Amino acid sequence: MSKPSILIVGAGGFIGGFIVAEAVRRGFDTYAAVRESTSRRYITDPSVKFVVLDYDDPDTLGSRLRAAAPASGRWDYVIYNLGATKCANFADFNRINYMYLRDFVCALEDENLVPEKFLFMSSLSALGPYSEAEYTPADASTVPAPNTRYGLSKIKAETFLQTRASFPWIIFRPTGVYGPHEKDYLMMVKCIDSHFDFGVGFRRQMLTFIYVEDLVCAMFDALTSDRTLRKKYIISEPRAYTQKEFRTVVARALGRRFVLPVKLPMWAVYLASVVAEKIGVLTLKPSTLNRDKFKIMRQRNWTCRVGDAVADFGFTCRWPLERGVAATVEAYRRLRISNN
Repeated sequence: MSKPSILIVGAGGFIGGFIVAEAVRRGFDTYAAVRESTSRRYITDPSVKFVVLDYDDPDTLGSRLRAAAPASGRWDYVIYNLGATKCANFADFNRINYMYLRDFVCALEDENLVPEKFLFMSSLSALGPYSEAEYTPADASTVPAPNTRYGLSKIKAETFLQTRASFPWIIFRPTGVYGPHEKDYLMMVKCIDSHFDFGVGFRRQMLTFIYVEDLVCAMFDALTSDRTLRKKYIISEPRAYTQKEFRTVVARALGRRFVLPVKLPMWAVYLASVVAEKIGVLTLKPSTLNRDKFKIMRQRNWTCRVGDAVADFGFTCRWPLERGVAATVEAYRRLRISNN
């Protein structure tokens, strides 16, 4: 009996490496779509087949996909994990997060390569701010109103998929994803390791997280369920944390007894984001801090419900924050030792 085949698009990044590893572990005939310049440091299994694509040249996408397709004629599943979370030029969000997705789907259709299921990685930021006064959790009924260019590009890509009447999409909207190799949360870990915890704003903020392995397991469980076709799912640990709770968990994992919390006023963070963004434009290097990121940091309510995912494919959180942070900190320590 032949193995089911899967194509993972955007396989070279933080989440992509975990998706590839899980696909191999579950016995899939695994294909990893990467650019010519993509690092393959997290894709080490020799059984993985690489598909090199140029997303800026849509005329070649179809022929390259056709040439790489399995003997059966098409992949059984596709996970589309390609995207940008920060850009030096905000117009690149639309190009990378929407236009690349549009061109890729059209190439699949034109070459008769449409899979049994196509899972698109969107983001909770596609919803924009919600219930900032009452802190009501987001769920399937929450009406999207994104206020960032990143969020707009994701909702635009979602809308495109929904207009394809017969296309077999599934949409994931994960909250903040963390784990080994991730860089943004690593900055927060490093600050707490240095005995400082920088928070933004003086009003209570409720944060949600998902450990990368929980997210990846949810992807495969959703693909193999018969209840998920053309549905959207929020993916998160089913509880929220204050900044103090997050700081306590990280400090405990690091063995730090004293951490000084520093609250930064919104106006100061905004000024810093403008300056960092301008520097990023001048150096052509996207800055982690920018005006788009400022709006995400300013959002006070990130609580959400995951009942649909639990009901449709048995989603469970095996890595609550304390366990996930411990694993992340351990990876951070190994990296620090190897760099010394």
